[in-house]
Amino acid sequence: MTTKLPRALRQLIESFERLPGIGPRSAQRLAFYLLHNPEEQLEKFAQRLVALKKETVLCSRCHHISETDPCDICSDTTRNQKLLCVVEQPLDVIAIESSETYHGLYHVLHGVIAPLNNIGPDQLFLHDLVDRLQGVEELIIATNPTMEGEATALYIKEYLEQSTKVDTTKLKISRIGHGLPIGADIEYADGVTLKRAMEGRRQL
Repeated sequence: MTTKLPRALRQLIESFERLPGIGPRSAQRLAFYLLHNPEEQLEKFAQRLVALKKETVLCSRCHHISETDPCDICSDTTRNQKLLCVVEQPLDVIAIESSETYHGLYHVLHGVIAPLNNIGPDQLFLHDLVDRLQGVEELIIATNPTMEGEATALYIKEYLEQSTKVDTTKLKISRIGHGLPIGADIEYADGVTLKRAMEGRRQL
């Protein structure tokens, strides 16, 4: 079907298909929806897409997405500097913040170790974690309760234990509690569930 469409429309459909969770039919519906929008709205939409890259940065400390470097969380001196929470994605930071139960700092990995997808520790913001542990008393590993998330949590623990820069006898390494069902993603959890998971964390 798409081969008979105008090239601009075909290319937009192909772009949508590259997005996660968007199949060919959904991509076509989105493209045709935009086609029937007023040109002014499309121009605003296009400007916002361009601004997405131009007006955002990765915080050089925690790797969260922000407008400034360092980000608002890292710059906030009222937060508990002795707590550091490791999460998979920036969306996890947003989810945990919305629960209003955690007031420490974060470290965003931007993924998990997944050998089947050729993602190893070097593809993540993992090895600079060691440099952020000075003054930290508890490291909370809040990767998702999936096979990859659990494997990443164990790797972090073993990596820190083998590091000559970290005294793990003085650092408590904990794992987010089981308020989250196995296989669930943090970004989709509600505030109450995240609160129970954070309060029920256990030593790893």
